[in-house]
Amino acid sequence: MQLPDIEKPLIVIVGPTAVGKTELSLQLAKIIEGEIVSSDSRLFYKGMDIGTAKPSMEERQAVVHHLIDIISPDEKWSLADFQKEAVNVIEDIHQRAKIPILVGGTGQYIWGLLQGWSLTEIRPNFPLRDALEKWGREIGPEKLLEKLTILDKVAARKIDKQNLRRTVRAIEVIFSTGRTFSEQYKKTGNNYSYLILGLKRDRTELYRRIDQRIDEMIENGLIEEIKGLIDKGYSPELPAFSAIGYSQLIGYLQGNISLEEAVRLIKRQSRIFVRRQSNWFKEKDSAIHWFDAGQTEIVKMVLSTIDDPSCWTRVVK
Repeated sequence: MQLPDIEKPLIVIVGPTAVGKTELSLQLAKIIEGEIVSSDSRLFYKGMDIGTAKPSMEERQAVVHHLIDIISPDEKWSLADFQKEAVNVIEDIHQRAKIPILVGGTGQYIWGLLQGWSLTEIRPNFPLRDALEKWGREIGPEKLLEKLTILDKVAARKIDKQNLRRTVRAIEVIFSTGRTFSEQYKKTGNNYSYLILGLKRDRTELYRRIDQRIDEMIENGLIEEIKGLIDKGYSPELPAFSAIGYSQLIGYLQGNISLEEAVRLIKRQSRIFVRRQSNWFKEKDSAIHWFDAGQTEIVKMVLSTIDDPSCWTRVVK
């Protein structure tokens, strides 16, 4: 398929977890000669495969994927790191006359790239960060997020309750500068023409798919995956393991809760995560073209939207 005459095109697929983004991205990539760029922060980590629902090796062989398995669970990765790597990858894809397809559910990373967010350069305060991380592990990620809410409601509203690392970073910046984390972002724009495709499903159906996915993760060896990572020397207290699924099952492995309770908590937290994702990608946002992921003609409708130059957004610095 030949795309409209658009300079530096970037297709973006967004939507809640388990809605069907991977399936659509694979279908589109094959039709338009695209390459997939992951913007899901959980997929960056090596060895965390089952619990993050990474595309299979067969899928990655069928279509080129980028920014998957790029860091170890004990390495830190920031929005600035993602922006730098994503820009390099997208530029390389354009130079090879392919179409980059940005896929994921991490709203901060997607909007940060599209709008060119930049945070005032602040040197890391490692003693403070270590102290905050220790405090967060003691009281739990949700309680620490409550503390952030008192300081910066805007920033707290956009952070997942289990994401200890981002909560710590926001509080660190506030304590270091005396200003809220949210007000320090600047939007510098980018040089892409982008088209945002949003996927949605009936909430009951989406929850059913989430529950099924979680059950399959357990059956496919998620517990064994976590055991293997810990056996390799990765601390259960690493921020990477605050991801939904990993933190609850670590609690089970440590004997703090039953497996049944861990699974119940994973499903509950996944539902909360879906609602939090909707804060980043709103159906009333005119920049996002929404589609029901369950429609039989969805690929045809998406291709029609891609072929319409008026649907694209051009941002100029």
